[in-house]
Amino acid sequence: MKQNLLPAFRLTLVLLVICCLIYPVMVWAGAQLAPAGGQGETISHKGRVVGYDNVGQNFTRPEYFQGRPSAVDYNAAGSAGSNKGPSNPDYLATVQARLDTFLVQNPGVTKAQVPAELLTASGSGLDPHLSPAAAAVQVARVAKARNLAAAKVQALVTEHTQHSAFGPDRVNVLRLNVALDALQNR
Repeated sequence: MKQNLLPAFRLTLVLLVICCLIYPVMVWAGAQLAPAGGQGETISHKGRVVGYDNVGQNFTRPEYFQGRPSAVDYNAAGSAGSNKGPSNPDYLATVQARLDTFLVQNPGVTKAQVPAELLTASGSGLDPHLSPAAAAVQVARVAKARNLAAAKVQALVTEHTQHSAFGPDRVNVLRLNVALDALQNR
């Protein structure tokens, strides 16, 4: 028994050092290389922090672009997907309700024009980005609510489209809405 306990004790100590000291220090050091030192990039408007760059928010007013739905009600402390498959009747009812609401809020938009990302939550439930197509389908509503020319709002969407060499183009919804507020206040 003594032959088994001593190696097990040594292995436990080695794993404690690796898992409780070395690994956390490596993760912390890697985070220091990230923007804002791993603390998250804040977005400010009029000197006030209004959110984080990589955390989605719920925008419901017609003068704002709406982001992806969230399975966790935009609670960053508990990010998660819905865990419901595409054949689940509850999930299908939720998606249909989102579609119906979107079509009522955006008259003139047809069901075929609504990108799936506006109806389905992301895996984390906190995705802050939309495709340019998902933003473009909302331009008419936002322009009307803000009494702006649709071309001016579309130009703002184009200006805030982030191009990536490794993935699809995307638009940060919070940054776009902050830019709309700044445009409105000029």
